Amino acid sequence: MLFVAHGSPFLLDDRAWVGELRRWANALPRPRAILMVSAHWEERPLTLGATETKPLVYDFYGFPEEYYQVRYEAPGAPWLAEAVLRLLGPSQLARAPERGLDHGAYVPLVAMYPDATLPVLQISLPSLDPGELFAVGAALAPLRDENVLIVGSGFLTHNLATIEWSGATPPPSWAREFDLWTAEVLERGDLDALLQYRARAPGVRKALPTHEHFVPVVVAAGAAEGDAATFPILGFTYGSFTKRSVQFG
Repeated sequence: MLFVAHGSPFLLDDRAWVGELRRWANALPRPRAILMVSAHWEERPLTLGATETKPLVYDFYGFPEEYYQVRYEAPGAPWLAEAVLRLLGPSQLARAPERGLDHGAYVPLVAMYPDATLPVLQISLPSLDPGELFAVGAALAPLRDENVLIVGSGFLTHNLATIEWSGATPPPSWAREFDLWTAEVLERGDLDALLQYRARAPGVRKALPTHEHFVPVVVAAGAAEGDAATFPILGFTYGSFTKRSVQFG
């Protein structure tokens, strides 16, 4: 189970970062399919995206035209959608059969699995409540037995008002403190602290004016069933944005 810091569409121009993601993917056992939970799709009830290849969702504005030409034609995973329905209960779910992958999903996948041969299913964030999302992850944990890789995609710190594109400025203290606190909580498996991060983490209001980019790590932690957390990618980008990514198990 993974949490991937996905950056913006510009990530794919960052050769060093793409290289880190590619090496990480190459070191993992190759999954049968990927179940993706991105910060960029909030919809209640939990909604299943397309189960066949559909055009990508370019959910960003004002970028150069080349970023709207990126393609990632991964196969759909209808069998995985049925497995999610079985685990979560069809009465609790909805479908969006025309919705393709958004940039929180396809950007890291282009870097990690550029051949686009692995089936991918994206599901929405049905809530920003950590307890509810942890329960979703825990309910989906049996998919591990079917060699499904559950991936949360976001950013552990995400304050667009502090973005610094050049990367020349050192990360501010509040970003470093929040990043380290999160790492320590995940390393020791302190689920109580993780689920109460809004009240307990230092610098949380500055690090996360909104919470959709953080909570995908809670879904991944729920699916991890207590597996230890390690951090294959570290560092900061855009000034205050931590690149910390997490592998459980």
